[in-house]
Amino acid sequence: MNGARTPLRLTDDRLRRVLEAIPARVSLLDREQRHCYVNNEYAELTGRPIDEILGRTVAEVLGAAAYDSLKSHSARALAGETVRWEGWLPFQKGGRIVQRVYLPYRTESGAIEGYFVFARDLAELDSGEWILPNQVVSLHASEALNAAITASALDCIIAIDEAGRVIEFNPAAEQTFGYKRADAIGKPISELIVPPALRQRHTEGFQRYLRTGQASMLDRRIEIEGMRADGNTFPVELAISEVRLPHRRLFTAYLRDLTAAREAQLEIERHREALHQSEKLAALGSLLAGVAHELNNPLSILIGNALMMQTEAERVSQALGERAQRIQAAAERCGRIVRSFLSMARQRKTQPRSVQVESLIGSALQLLAYGLRSAGIEIEQTIAPGLPPVFCDPDQMTQVLTNLLVNAQQALEAEPQPRRLRVSAAADGDSIVIEIADNGPGIPANLRSRVFDPFFTTKPMGAGTGIGLAVSRGIVEAHGGSLTLAGSEGGATFLLRLPQQEAGQVTMDNGASPPWTSVHAGRSALIVDDEADVGQILCDMLTALGMRCDVVTSGEMAVERIKAQDFDAIICDVRLPDIDGPALYAWMAEHRPRLCARVAFVTGDTLGHASESFLARARRPLLEKPFLPADVRRLIDELLSIRQGQDGSTADPKSASGPSIS
Repeated sequence: MNGARTPLRLTDDRLRRVLEAIPARVSLLDREQRHCYVNNEYAELTGRPIDEILGRTVAEVLGAAAYDSLKSHSARALAGETVRWEGWLPFQKGGRIVQRVYLPYRTESGAIEGYFVFARDLAELDSGEWILPNQVVSLHASEALNAAITASALDCIIAIDEAGRVIEFNPAAEQTFGYKRADAIGKPISELIVPPALRQRHTEGFQRYLRTGQASMLDRRIEIEGMRADGNTFPVELAISEVRLPHRRLFTAYLRDLTAAREAQLEIERHREALHQSEKLAALGSLLAGVAHELNNPLSILIGNALMMQTEAERVSQALGERAQRIQAAAERCGRIVRSFLSMARQRKTQPRSVQVESLIGSALQLLAYGLRSAGIEIEQTIAPGLPPVFCDPDQMTQVLTNLLVNAQQALEAEPQPRRLRVSAAADGDSIVIEIADNGPGIPANLRSRVFDPFFTTKPMGAGTGIGLAVSRGIVEAHGGSLTLAGSEGGATFLLRLPQQEAGQVTMDNGASPPWTSVHAGRSALIVDDEADVGQILCDMLTALGMRCDVVTSGEMAVERIKAQDFDAIICDVRLPDIDGPALYAWMAEHRPRLCARVAFVTGDTLGHASESFLARARRPLLEKPFLPADVRRLIDELLSIRQGQDGSTADPKSASGPSIS
């Protein structure tokens, strides 16, 4: 018994009689939570005789769940505190809403040896004593479920009362509108998320519905503007529903931020427009191929005859010679324009070579000369003298310059006079910088960082695709250069930076150009072109170089001539009505392979996939229509120079073979 605690007992009979008479459940527990006294009310609650309760712990009598709910109050009572508590208490049979008072039990010495518990139900209904608590449990569970759904909803959920004040503001609303829930609760909804321009209409409509029940926005989805905490407005989808309670009405608004959806829709529209433009460009390219072929033949004839006429006219009259020279210059300009359009429409790999900056700028300006002049745009051109060449694909770089010039022209068209466009070029270290600047409206600061983004455009729908600058930058960067938008107070200024040609860089077309010879007297050439006049012009130009020429207008005739005699050079059109250029080349590869090294081709366009593929495999010299005497001389010098070095093909002829000819 040493050190054993004396069991706690309630020995005062008068106190016992009082406790038995109290209409509440009374129990006395010691410091180990064991029952030392219980009244009849308590015993009835547990459904056990008093003798089976005494000496047992709270957990053993009421259950572990009840004990876990009450142990914190027991600890406070044993510490000397009187504790009052109301709430839901789980029992083995279910649960009850109870009111409990914990009162420390002190001995005569003042030591706390235990505590009294006075408890009663807050739902004292004989038949429904267990029903109401269970209904309360269901209500709590329903409220918890609704709260969980509201908190986890992806859409904004905002509830207001009849005064228009916020009573619920879920996490999605916090994130979307920028308010904390605690700050939003109790505030008028119109001051939180309704833009100032819509507040009066919102208030009038809400008050009208409360008075008359006439609603224009309940139970349907509409799109409207909302306002964030920072004052910015944005599009939202809104649906409002009414909840009628016994003594009041609530209104719940479900809102969805449409900003991302609107941006996605605009992006889809931009892509659709870009695809439409791409399809139009593809169709235009196919049309241009045919048109170019039809134009280049007569242009070749016109240029060649103008040159011949000029030579003869100068012998008769200087004025007549000058007139012939103007005809030739105009025809050459037409030829350059057609060639530039063809080059821009081609889809081929980059073919860089040494190019003078003046030539690039001149080609682009010439393409747009009429449009710039008719728009009243003054061109200021400043090119530093003695600039070294750049190493680039001239067709692609002309396309870049043309894009920049067209953008400047469109920016200036709506501006008052004077309209100026400045094009300048200068050396900067190991680079050449081409500057294109206009005095138009310029580009707003908030858009400057996006001008090179694909499909971004400030032009109206249908006026632009937003891919010109993006494609241009890609072309320039592929050449090792850069395209940037420079800062300027007025207008827009673009800087095109290209590396200077380095030592050892050569043209990629057919290798380095061989040295020229002055004449080729006594050499023979076979010219194959279905346009007799084109063939005759080529013949005249080669005759001027001292060569003997045969001209035929079909592949079949060419086969017969080649069977009959040998030729130092064969110049053949790619397109022919019967046996075309590739088929003729294949025939020679099989029957006259040594002649393959003497073949050059002439074409008015190279847009056809089959033609381009063949020319790439054959790797033969190429003369594009319309051509000048200098082009023909360069071609024949290269062709005969190759033959001097070898009498075999520069490429395997059979690898470029086409259909066989029997």
